Amino acid sequence: MATELTPSDALLLVDVQNDFCPGGALAVAEGDAVVPVLNDWVAAAERGGARVFASRDWHPIDHLSFAAQGGIWPPHCVQDTPGAAFHPDLELPDDAAVVSKAEQPNHEAYSAFDSGELGEKLRAAGIRRLWVGGLATDYCVKASVLDAIEVPGLEVRVLTAAIRAVDVAPGDGDAALNEMRKAGAILEHAEPA
Repeated sequence: MATELTPSDALLLVDVQNDFCPGGALAVAEGDAVVPVLNDWVAAAERGGARVFASRDWHPIDHLSFAAQGGIWPPHCVQDTPGAAFHPDLELPDDAAVVSKAEQPNHEAYSAFDSGELGEKLRAAGIRRLWVGGLATDYCVKASVLDAIEVPGLEVRVLTAAIRAVDVAPGDGDAALNEMRKAGAILEHAEPA
């Protein structure tokens, strides 16, 4: 069944950046496969008057998550580099709100809600349903969804066709989906109207 979005809906595109897609510094298998699905949801958001938010990792070159600083990841999504740019085929509307995270060298942030700014914007806009897709299921999508669930009065739906997992350990993505569902998120399999 197709779903129509309204002005009380918002779409959150999590970290659909070049470095998380094939060929990137921290590529998620089939990460670029989320792009056409998310583009359909963006088009539905525009038709229905829903807000669109796009989060991005926006790391300084010496970010604590990088291996050279003792972290577990290779350098990725470094500020103002091609790897940090949104995937070129992602059709972000001109009025999409970009939420940057992990901008400070000594602060990690997997969740788009880390700064508190996104939650405030959703409340101010009267958003009742948040639709979430992007990369990666078992890291930034999961962290963002779990934080979104804590926003009072917000129903959170995970777009299962528009996410992909890192799966450092086999099954991490499935475990993340299960954790999100148990926390109160709705795993959404419908397509946009």
